[in-house]
Amino acid sequence: MKQVTINDIAKLAGVAKSTVSRYLNGGSVGQATREKIERVIQETNYEPNQFAQSLKSKQTKMIGVIVPRLDSYAASRTMMGIDERLTERGYQMLVVNTAQQTEREIEQLYNLAKQKVAGIIWLGTTVTPRHLQAIQDIQIPVLLIGQEHEHVHSLVYPDFDAAYALGRQFMDWGHRDIIYVGVEEYDIAVGQTRRDGFLRAFNEAGADVKTYTTSFKIDDAIPIGAQIGHELSASLVVCATDNIALGVLKGLANAGKTVPGDISVSGFGGYDFTEVLHPAITTVHLPYRRTGSRAADMILQLLTGETIPMKTFTTFELKLRESVDILN
Repeated sequence: MKQVTINDIAKLAGVAKSTVSRYLNGGSVGQATREKIERVIQETNYEPNQFAQSLKSKQTKMIGVIVPRLDSYAASRTMMGIDERLTERGYQMLVVNTAQQTEREIEQLYNLAKQKVAGIIWLGTTVTPRHLQAIQDIQIPVLLIGQEHEHVHSLVYPDFDAAYALGRQFMDWGHRDIIYVGVEEYDIAVGQTRRDGFLRAFNEAGADVKTYTTSFKIDDAIPIGAQIGHELSASLVVCATDNIALGVLKGLANAGKTVPGDISVSGFGGYDFTEVLHPAITTVHLPYRRTGSRAADMILQLLTGETIPMKTFTTFELKLRESVDILN
């Protein structure tokens, strides 16, 4: 006699295989659905494979975390928050690095699903149709951090609002000749949304803005800082990240310029080093660690079938320090 499987139970009960699996593992299932599954199990004398179920139970305590760079301050702080909260809830995280390669992000979505993780937290840089197809294919909860998409649950930093608020502060301080050092547009949040917030504030005040584009690496921003130092055509350099600000500071120093004596510099992110440097860097503090904790809570809510908003914003705080001079 053929052994009854979960697939058989699902077909007979008229529900998805994942619903039956969730029921068998003690997950949240509606009362009417629960009764249908129980009736079919009783009628078929279904007995779960105890080894497979115990293996399944062990695997559902694992959350995959996809990060673009392991050497990123933001990613490391976010992972600390995720790990702390998951540990409190009896889960573990499995971290995979994509080296900022879109193809590897898509591969890792499938790979993590094959490893039977219960859910995935994805620190993304861009969302393509192929990402969306992968998320649809793997049929497990995915939470996106740092970017947003209408079809993916997203925990988003308020990049536009924070950049606009800091930009308005600089305008209030009298800066009108600005250099903005950003990143490529493939990163929607930093390369586009954050940039647009700053430019809105600058344009509203009628400021002159010159734009440079670099990478997220400190070393790549150093020559830009040196070039700015030699030209000295602005009163303020606004950087899309704190790492870029650090590179610009080094380049300005190489060109013999002082901050804020010769030119002001600001960052974005609120990394620890921004406060201990001299001069301390004016920046926007984003709560990476708390965001990680919140992300862990949200992915576990999705696992239990709770309804959460498709888009949730975090907070920000302006850190106004010594690196930006007040001109008026």
